[in-house]
Amino acid sequence: MVSKHRLKTVVVGLGGMAISDSPDEVLIAHSLGSCLGVTFYDPVLRAGGMAHCMLPLSQIDKDKAQETPCMFVDIGVPKLIEAMFKRGCRKKDLIVRVAGAARVMDSANLFRIGERNHAVFRKIMWKNGMFIRAEDIGGDRARTLRMEIATGRVVVQSQGQEREL
Repeated sequence: MVSKHRLKTVVVGLGGMAISDSPDEVLIAHSLGSCLGVTFYDPVLRAGGMAHCMLPLSQIDKDKAQETPCMFVDIGVPKLIEAMFKRGCRKKDLIVRVAGAARVMDSANLFRIGERNHAVFRKIMWKNGMFIRAEDIGGDRARTLRMEIATGRVVVQSQGQEREL
């Protein structure tokens, strides 16, 4: 009888970041509303990283940016990219996926946090010459983002439905 190998879940909380090359790990970010869940995966090294960014620009709170850089897209995403490079990943190998940027608590669309988070993210990708492979962005529903390190498979779950990115 073959025993099933149990995967270890690594929760990437608000303003958090995680990197792994352990095939038995899954990175997960829960309740992405206007937040962005960003994933990078290197299929050559079989290493992945995820950040859970809440706000577009760090200049609004320099102290918080120092304490929790991944809370902000403008400094959190470059920090994740840099950490992936330190792990030995190469830019040309990285597969980029992103989810979130919804309008869940802003029905009047006054603050546009999700929209601004996504715009800052796209600008960073463009400036770094990185292609976004897939995204699940916008709308008015929260999402959960999950990445399997062994395969690089990324799944978005929302309202009881799953979709692979």
